[in-house]
Amino acid sequence: MFVDKVKVSVAAGKGGDGIVSFRHEKFVDRGGPNGGDGGKGGNVVAVASRNQNTLAAFRYKKLLSAEAGQNGQKQKKHGRSGKDLYIKVPVGTVVTDEKAKVVADFIKDGQESVIARGGKGGYGNAHFTSSRRQTPKVAEKGEKGESYELLFELKTIADVGLIGMPNAGKSTLLSRISHARPEIADYPFTTLRPNLGVADIDSNNSLLVADIPGLIKGASQGKGLGVEFLRHVERTKVLIHLIDIYQNNVAKTYQTIQDELAAYPINLTKRPQVVALNKIEGLDSEIIDDQIKTLKTALPKNAKIFAISAMSGQGLRELLFAANQLAQQKQSKAAKVKSKLPVIKLKKDDSSWKVTKKGKTFAITGKKIERFAERTDFDNPAGVQRLRDIMTKMGITHELLRRGIEPKSKIKIGSSGEFKY
Repeated sequence: MFVDKVKVSVAAGKGGDGIVSFRHEKFVDRGGPNGGDGGKGGNVVAVASRNQNTLAAFRYKKLLSAEAGQNGQKQKKHGRSGKDLYIKVPVGTVVTDEKAKVVADFIKDGQESVIARGGKGGYGNAHFTSSRRQTPKVAEKGEKGESYELLFELKTIADVGLIGMPNAGKSTLLSRISHARPEIADYPFTTLRPNLGVADIDSNNSLLVADIPGLIKGASQGKGLGVEFLRHVERTKVLIHLIDIYQNNVAKTYQTIQDELAAYPINLTKRPQVVALNKIEGLDSEIIDDQIKTLKTALPKNAKIFAISAMSGQGLRELLFAANQLAQQKQSKAAKVKSKLPVIKLKKDDSSWKVTKKGKTFAITGKKIERFAERTDFDNPAGVQRLRDIMTKMGITHELLRRGIEPKSKIKIGSSGEFKY
Protein backbone atom coordinates (compact mmCIF):
# COMPACT_ATOMS: atom_id res chain seq x y z
CA MET A 1 0.00 0.00 0.00
CA PHE A 2 1.25 3.46 -0.93
CA VAL A 3 1.36 5.80 2.08
CA ASP A 4 2.89 9.27 1.73
CA LYS A 5 1.81 10.99 4.95
CA VAL A 6 1.88 9.66 8.51
CA LYS A 7 2.16 10.96 12.08
CA VAL A 8 4.53 9.21 14.47
CA SER A 9 5.83 9.66 18.00
CA VAL A 10 9.59 9.51 18.46
CA ALA A 11 11.30 9.13 21.83
CA ALA A 12 15.06 9.12 22.29
CA GLY A 13 16.56 7.11 25.15
CA LYS A 14 16.92 8.50 28.67
CA GLY A 15 20.46 8.91 29.99
CA GLY A 16 21.58 6.56 32.74
CA ASP A 17 21.88 7.79 36.33
CA GLY A 18 25.20 8.33 38.04
CA ILE A 19 25.56 6.64 41.43
CA VAL A 20 26.97 7.47 44.85
CA SER A 21 29.48 4.84 45.86
CA PHE A 22 32.63 4.58 48.02
CA ARG A 23 35.42 2.05 48.08
CA HIS A 24 35.15 -0.42 50.96
CA GLU A 25 38.14 -2.72 50.49
CA LYS A 26 39.44 -4.02 53.79
CA PHE A 27 43.03 -2.82 53.44
CA VAL A 28 42.40 0.45 51.53
CA ASP A 29 42.40 3.39 53.92
CA ARG A 30 40.10 6.23 52.96
CA GLY A 31 39.21 4.62 49.65
CA GLY A 32 37.20 7.57 48.48
CA PRO A 33 34.30 7.86 46.01
CA ASN A 34 34.09 5.52 43.04
CA GLY A 35 30.57 6.01 41.66
CA GLY A 36 30.51 5.79 37.85
CA ASP A 37 28.68 7.94 35.31
CA GLY A 38 25.51 6.89 33.52
CA GLY A 39 25.52 6.07 29.81
CA LYS A 40 24.07 8.31 27.13
CA GLY A 41 20.59 7.56 25.80
CA GLY A 42 20.24 6.40 22.21
CA ASN A 43 19.28 8.79 19.40
CA VAL A 44 16.50 8.28 16.88
CA VAL A 45 18.15 8.62 13.48
CA ALA A 46 16.32 8.76 10.16
CA VAL A 47 18.17 7.60 7.04
CA ALA A 48 17.07 8.27 3.47
CA SER A 49 17.01 5.16 1.30
CA ARG A 50 16.27 4.92 -2.41
CA ASN A 51 15.04 1.38 -1.78
CA GLN A 52 12.05 2.78 0.11
CA ASN A 53 9.18 4.31 -1.87
CA THR A 54 6.43 4.58 0.73
CA LEU A 55 5.87 5.39 4.41
CA ALA A 56 3.67 2.33 4.92
CA ALA A 57 6.13 0.90 7.47
CA PHE A 58 5.05 3.62 9.94
CA ARG A 59 1.33 3.20 9.40
CA TYR A 60 0.90 0.82 12.33
CA LYS A 61 4.17 1.46 14.17
CA LYS A 62 3.36 4.85 15.67
CA LEU A 63 5.99 4.89 18.45
CA LEU A 64 9.69 4.89 17.60
CA SER A 65 11.85 4.72 20.73
CA ALA A 66 15.58 4.34 21.19
CA GLU A 67 17.31 2.44 23.98
CA ALA A 68 17.98 4.09 27.35
CA GLY A 69 21.49 4.41 28.76
CA GLN A 70 22.50 2.16 31.65
CA ASN A 71 23.20 3.48 35.14
CA GLY A 72 26.75 3.92 36.37
CA GLN A 73 28.31 1.27 38.59
CA LYS A 74 30.85 0.98 41.37
CA GLN A 75 34.59 1.14 40.73
CA LYS A 76 34.05 4.13 38.41
CA LYS A 77 32.41 1.95 35.78
CA HIS A 78 30.45 3.92 33.20
CA GLY A 79 27.01 2.70 32.22
CA ARG A 80 26.62 1.42 28.66
CA SER A 81 25.20 3.93 26.21
CA GLY A 82 21.84 3.12 24.64
CA LYS A 83 21.81 1.95 21.05
CA ASP A 84 20.68 4.42 18.41
CA LEU A 85 17.47 3.57 16.57
CA TYR A 86 17.91 3.83 12.79
CA ILE A 87 14.78 4.13 10.66
CA LYS A 88 14.69 4.16 6.86
CA VAL A 89 12.57 6.67 4.99
CA PRO A 90 12.17 7.26 1.24
CA VAL A 91 14.23 9.93 -0.47
CA GLY A 92 12.02 13.02 -0.58
CA THR A 93 10.64 12.65 2.94
CA VAL A 94 10.13 15.86 4.92
CA VAL A 95 9.89 15.64 8.71
CA THR A 96 8.06 18.46 10.51
CA ASP A 97 7.14 19.04 14.15
CA GLU A 98 3.81 20.08 15.68
CA LYS A 99 4.50 23.72 14.78
CA ALA A 100 5.10 22.78 11.11
CA LYS A 101 8.81 23.54 11.51
CA VAL A 102 11.03 21.40 9.28
CA VAL A 103 13.12 19.03 11.39
CA ALA A 104 14.73 17.17 8.48
CA ASP A 105 14.49 17.16 4.70
CA PHE A 106 15.88 14.10 2.92
CA ILE A 107 16.88 14.90 -0.64
CA LYS A 108 19.55 12.28 -1.39
CA ASP A 109 20.19 8.62 -0.77
CA GLY A 110 22.11 7.81 2.43
CA GLN A 111 21.42 11.19 4.06
CA GLU A 112 21.13 10.89 7.85
CA SER A 113 19.54 13.18 10.41
CA VAL A 114 19.05 12.86 14.17
CA ILE A 115 15.36 13.62 14.72
CA ALA A 116 15.42 13.00 18.50
CA ARG A 117 18.56 13.21 20.66
CA GLY A 118 19.19 10.91 23.59
CA GLY A 119 19.66 12.34 27.07
CA LYS A 120 23.11 12.71 28.59
CA GLY A 121 24.12 10.35 31.35
CA GLY A 122 24.35 11.71 34.90
CA TYR A 123 27.70 12.04 36.65
CA GLY A 124 28.56 9.70 39.50
CA ASN A 125 30.08 11.04 42.72
CA ALA A 126 33.61 10.17 41.52
CA HIS A 127 33.24 13.01 39.02
CA PHE A 128 32.85 15.64 41.75
CA THR A 129 36.02 14.94 43.76
CA SER A 130 38.39 17.86 44.29
CA SER A 131 40.96 19.03 46.80
CA ARG A 132 38.20 20.78 48.75
CA ARG A 133 35.49 18.16 48.25
CA GLN A 134 37.07 14.77 48.83
CA THR A 135 33.97 12.79 49.80
CA PRO A 136 31.12 14.07 47.64
CA LYS A 137 27.79 12.40 48.26
CA VAL A 138 26.10 13.79 45.19
CA ALA A 139 25.31 12.11 41.88
CA GLU A 140 23.29 13.28 38.91
CA LYS A 141 20.26 11.71 37.31
CA GLY A 142 20.32 11.08 33.59
CA GLU A 143 18.58 13.53 31.28
CA LYS A 144 15.39 12.58 29.52
CA GLY A 145 15.66 11.96 25.81
CA GLU A 146 13.87 14.25 23.40
CA SER A 147 10.35 13.17 22.46
CA TYR A 148 8.18 14.65 19.75
CA GLU A 149 5.05 14.16 17.68
CA LEU A 150 6.36 14.36 14.13
CA LEU A 151 4.78 14.35 10.69
CA PHE A 152 6.49 12.32 7.97
CA GLU A 153 5.50 13.54 4.52
CA LEU A 154 6.80 12.08 1.27
CA LYS A 155 7.26 14.59 -1.53
CA THR A 156 8.57 12.99 -4.70
CA ILE A 157 11.78 14.56 -5.99
CA ALA A 158 11.61 14.80 -9.78
CA ASP A 159 12.70 17.19 -12.52
CA VAL A 160 9.39 17.00 -14.34
CA GLY A 161 5.85 16.36 -13.10
CA LEU A 162 3.14 15.11 -15.45
CA ILE A 163 -0.23 16.64 -14.64
CA GLY A 164 -3.62 16.57 -16.29
CA MET A 165 -7.13 15.21 -16.16
CA PRO A 166 -7.69 11.47 -15.64
CA ASN A 167 -7.03 9.50 -18.86
CA ALA A 168 -5.03 12.34 -20.41
CA GLY A 169 -2.31 9.79 -21.21
CA LYS A 170 0.23 10.58 -18.48
CA SER A 171 1.04 6.96 -17.67
CA THR A 172 1.31 6.10 -21.36
CA LEU A 173 3.71 9.01 -21.87
CA LEU A 174 5.85 7.93 -18.91
CA SER A 175 6.05 4.35 -20.19
CA ARG A 176 7.01 5.62 -23.65
CA ILE A 177 9.86 7.95 -22.59
CA SER A 178 11.29 5.74 -19.81
CA HIS A 179 11.52 2.16 -18.60
CA ALA A 180 8.77 2.74 -16.02
CA ARG A 181 5.80 0.42 -16.30
CA PRO A 182 2.81 2.09 -14.63
CA GLU A 183 -0.64 0.54 -14.84
CA ILE A 184 -2.45 1.72 -17.98
CA ALA A 185 -6.18 1.30 -18.58
CA ASP A 186 -9.07 3.08 -20.34
CA TYR A 187 -10.89 4.14 -17.18
CA PRO A 188 -10.33 7.24 -14.96
CA PHE A 189 -8.07 7.16 -11.90
CA THR A 190 -6.05 4.15 -13.09
CA THR A 191 -2.99 5.68 -11.42
CA LEU A 192 -3.36 5.67 -7.64
CA ARG A 193 0.23 6.53 -6.71
CA PRO A 194 3.02 8.66 -8.24
CA ASN A 195 5.26 6.71 -10.63
CA LEU A 196 8.83 7.66 -11.50
CA GLY A 197 10.83 7.13 -14.67
CA VAL A 198 14.09 8.41 -16.17
CA ALA A 199 13.84 9.95 -19.65
CA ASP A 200 17.12 10.23 -21.61
CA ILE A 201 17.41 13.51 -23.50
CA ASP A 202 20.85 12.93 -25.00
CA SER A 203 24.12 11.28 -24.01
CA ASN A 204 24.74 13.88 -21.28
CA ASN A 205 21.27 14.80 -20.03
CA SER A 206 18.33 12.95 -18.54
CA LEU A 207 15.17 13.92 -16.67
CA LEU A 208 13.51 12.25 -13.70
CA VAL A 209 9.80 12.31 -14.53
CA ALA A 210 6.93 11.78 -12.08
CA ASP A 211 3.45 10.74 -13.18
CA ILE A 212 1.07 12.50 -10.77
CA PRO A 213 -2.40 10.89 -10.32
CA GLY A 214 -5.18 12.69 -12.18
CA LEU A 215 -6.98 15.78 -10.95
CA ILE A 216 -10.56 16.83 -11.56
CA LYS A 217 -12.62 19.93 -10.92
CA GLY A 218 -13.22 20.35 -7.21
CA ALA A 219 -10.14 18.38 -6.20
CA SER A 220 -9.21 21.15 -3.74
CA GLN A 221 -12.49 20.38 -1.94
CA GLY A 222 -11.65 16.67 -1.76
CA LYS A 223 -13.32 15.36 -4.90
CA GLY A 224 -11.72 12.51 -6.82
CA LEU A 225 -8.26 11.95 -5.43
CA GLY A 226 -8.30 15.39 -3.83
CA VAL A 227 -5.07 17.38 -3.73
CA GLU A 228 -3.22 14.81 -1.64
CA PHE A 229 -0.86 13.98 -4.48
CA LEU A 230 -0.09 17.58 -5.37
CA ARG A 231 2.58 17.57 -2.66
CA HIS A 232 4.61 15.49 -5.11
CA VAL A 233 4.57 18.43 -7.52
CA GLU A 234 6.10 20.84 -5.00
CA ARG A 235 9.69 19.79 -5.70
CA THR A 236 9.45 19.46 -9.48
CA LYS A 237 11.27 22.02 -11.57
CA VAL A 238 8.91 21.84 -14.54
CA LEU A 239 5.32 20.68 -15.15
CA ILE A 240 4.15 19.02 -18.36
CA HIS A 241 0.44 19.69 -18.60
CA LEU A 242 -1.08 16.96 -20.74
CA ILE A 243 -4.51 17.54 -22.35
CA ASP A 244 -6.56 15.01 -24.26
CA ILE A 245 -7.15 16.53 -27.69
CA TYR A 246 -10.56 14.82 -27.83
CA GLN A 247 -11.91 17.03 -25.02
CA ASN A 248 -14.90 19.13 -26.10
CA ASN A 249 -13.32 22.32 -24.73
CA VAL A 250 -9.53 22.03 -24.33
CA ALA A 251 -9.26 25.63 -23.04
CA LYS A 252 -11.73 24.91 -20.23
CA THR A 253 -9.93 21.65 -19.44
CA TYR A 254 -6.63 23.54 -19.16
CA GLN A 255 -8.16 26.19 -16.89
CA THR A 256 -9.73 23.56 -14.61
CA ILE A 257 -6.31 22.12 -13.75
CA GLN A 258 -4.83 25.61 -13.35
CA ASP A 259 -7.52 26.47 -10.83
CA GLU A 260 -6.69 23.38 -8.77
CA LEU A 261 -2.98 24.22 -8.87
CA ALA A 262 -3.77 27.74 -7.67
CA ALA A 263 -5.97 26.41 -4.83
CA TYR A 264 -3.05 24.47 -3.37
CA PRO A 265 -1.36 26.18 -0.34
CA ILE A 266 1.70 26.77 -2.54
CA ASN A 267 0.57 28.40 -5.80
CA LEU A 268 1.81 25.83 -8.30
CA THR A 269 0.68 27.84 -11.33
CA LYS A 270 3.93 29.81 -11.05
CA ARG A 271 5.92 26.65 -11.78
CA PRO A 272 7.32 26.59 -15.38
CA GLN A 273 4.93 24.61 -17.59
CA VAL A 274 4.97 22.92 -20.94
CA VAL A 275 1.52 22.32 -22.44
CA ALA A 276 0.91 19.39 -24.77
CA LEU A 277 -2.16 18.15 -26.65
CA ASN A 278 -2.03 14.35 -26.59
CA LYS A 279 -3.54 11.56 -28.71
CA ILE A 280 -3.13 13.24 -32.09
CA GLU A 281 -2.50 9.96 -33.90
CA GLY A 282 -4.95 9.52 -36.77
CA LEU A 283 -6.32 13.10 -36.63
CA ASP A 284 -6.30 15.53 -39.55
CA SER A 285 -4.00 18.52 -39.29
CA GLU A 286 -6.99 20.86 -39.53
CA ILE A 287 -8.57 19.40 -36.39
CA ILE A 288 -5.25 19.64 -34.54
CA ASP A 289 -4.80 23.28 -35.62
CA ASP A 290 -8.32 24.17 -34.49
CA GLN A 291 -7.73 22.66 -31.03
CA ILE A 292 -4.41 24.49 -30.72
CA LYS A 293 -6.15 27.80 -31.56
CA THR A 294 -8.82 27.11 -28.94
CA LEU A 295 -6.24 26.24 -26.31
CA LYS A 296 -4.22 29.39 -27.00
CA THR A 297 -7.16 31.49 -25.81
CA ALA A 298 -6.56 30.24 -22.27
CA LEU A 299 -2.75 30.35 -22.30
CA PRO A 300 -0.45 33.34 -21.78
CA LYS A 301 0.70 35.13 -24.92
CA ASN A 302 3.57 33.54 -26.86
CA ALA A 303 3.05 30.26 -24.98
CA LYS A 304 4.11 27.29 -27.09
CA ILE A 305 1.84 24.26 -27.45
CA PHE A 306 3.11 20.85 -28.44
CA ALA A 307 0.97 18.37 -30.34
CA ILE A 308 2.07 14.85 -29.42
CA SER A 309 1.10 11.22 -29.41
CA ALA A 310 2.29 9.31 -26.36
CA MET A 311 1.16 6.12 -28.10
CA SER A 312 3.09 6.52 -31.35
CA GLY A 313 5.90 8.75 -30.08
CA GLN A 314 5.10 11.66 -32.39
CA GLY A 315 6.42 15.01 -31.06
CA LEU A 316 7.91 13.54 -27.87
CA ARG A 317 11.50 14.51 -28.67
CA GLU A 318 10.60 18.19 -29.07
CA LEU A 319 8.51 18.08 -25.90
CA LEU A 320 11.33 16.62 -23.82
CA PHE A 321 13.89 19.10 -25.18
CA ALA A 322 11.62 22.00 -24.19
CA ALA A 323 11.07 20.53 -20.69
CA ASN A 324 14.81 19.95 -20.26
CA GLN A 325 15.61 23.54 -21.25
CA LEU A 326 13.17 24.91 -18.67
CA ALA A 327 14.52 22.53 -16.00
CA GLN A 328 18.09 23.74 -16.62
CA GLN A 329 16.99 27.37 -16.41
CA LYS A 330 15.21 26.65 -13.12
CA GLN A 331 18.31 24.94 -11.74
CA SER A 332 20.62 27.80 -12.72
CA LYS A 333 18.30 30.32 -11.00
CA ALA A 334 18.26 28.21 -7.84
CA ALA A 335 22.07 28.06 -7.88
CA LYS A 336 22.28 31.86 -8.04
CA VAL A 337 19.96 32.20 -5.04
CA LYS A 338 22.08 29.76 -3.00
CA SER A 339 25.27 31.65 -3.89
CA LYS A 340 24.10 34.71 -1.94
CA LEU A 341 25.77 35.42 1.38
CA PRO A 342 24.10 33.65 4.30
CA VAL A 343 22.35 35.65 7.00
CA ILE A 344 24.21 35.24 10.29
CA LYS A 345 21.98 35.42 13.35
CA LEU A 346 22.96 35.63 16.99
CA LYS A 347 22.28 32.44 18.89
CA LYS A 348 20.25 32.53 22.06
CA ASP A 349 22.29 32.37 25.26
CA ASP A 350 21.50 29.07 27.00
CA SER A 351 22.63 30.49 30.33
CA SER A 352 19.90 33.15 30.39
CA TRP A 353 17.09 32.67 32.92
CA LYS A 354 13.90 34.26 34.18
CA VAL A 355 12.28 34.44 37.63
CA THR A 356 8.50 34.68 37.96
CA LYS A 357 6.64 34.96 41.27
CA LYS A 358 3.37 33.03 41.49
CA GLY A 359 1.87 33.50 44.94
CA LYS A 360 4.46 32.14 47.39
CA THR A 361 6.22 30.10 44.69
CA PHE A 362 9.15 31.42 42.67
CA ALA A 363 9.25 29.82 39.22
CA ILE A 364 12.60 29.79 37.41
CA THR A 365 12.92 29.11 33.70
CA GLY A 366 15.99 28.92 31.51
CA LYS A 367 17.55 26.20 29.40
CA LYS A 368 20.78 25.78 31.35
CA ILE A 369 19.35 25.93 34.87
CA GLU A 370 16.49 23.60 33.88
CA ARG A 371 18.99 21.04 32.65
CA PHE A 372 20.81 21.17 35.99
CA ALA A 373 17.48 20.75 37.80
CA GLU A 374 16.52 17.80 35.63
CA ARG A 375 19.75 16.05 36.58
CA THR A 376 19.29 16.74 40.29
CA ASP A 377 18.08 14.06 42.68
CA PHE A 378 15.76 16.08 44.92
CA ASP A 379 15.65 13.22 47.45
CA ASN A 380 19.37 13.70 48.05
CA PRO A 381 20.14 16.75 50.26
CA ALA A 382 23.67 16.94 48.83
CA GLY A 383 22.25 17.11 45.31
CA VAL A 384 19.85 19.91 46.25
CA GLN A 385 22.68 21.84 47.91
CA ARG A 386 24.74 21.55 44.72
CA LEU A 387 21.80 23.01 42.78
CA ARG A 388 21.65 25.91 45.26
CA ASP A 389 25.38 26.55 44.72
CA ILE A 390 24.84 26.64 40.93
CA MET A 391 21.97 29.10 41.35
CA THR A 392 24.24 31.35 43.41
CA LYS A 393 26.99 31.29 40.76
CA MET A 394 24.48 32.12 38.01
CA GLY A 395 23.09 35.08 39.97
CA ILE A 396 19.66 33.54 40.43
CA THR A 397 19.84 33.59 44.24
CA HIS A 398 20.61 37.33 44.19
CA GLU A 399 17.51 37.92 42.05
CA LEU A 400 15.37 35.81 44.40
CA LEU A 401 16.52 37.93 47.36
CA ARG A 402 15.77 41.10 45.41
CA ARG A 403 12.27 39.77 44.78
CA GLY A 404 11.77 39.32 48.53
CA ILE A 405 12.06 35.56 48.92
CA GLU A 406 11.74 34.32 52.49
CA PRO A 407 12.82 31.13 54.26
CA LYS A 408 10.68 28.10 53.39
CA SER A 409 9.39 29.76 50.21
CA LYS A 410 8.99 27.28 47.40
CA ILE A 411 11.30 27.32 44.39
CA LYS A 412 10.28 25.54 41.20
CA ILE A 413 12.69 25.15 38.29
CA GLY A 414 11.03 24.22 35.02
CA SER A 415 9.01 21.03 35.44
CA SER A 416 11.70 19.06 37.26
CA GLY A 417 10.74 19.54 40.91
CA GLU A 418 10.28 21.86 43.88
CA PHE A 419 12.35 22.59 46.97
CA LYS A 420 12.29 25.12 49.78
CA TYR A 421 14.55 28.12 50.03
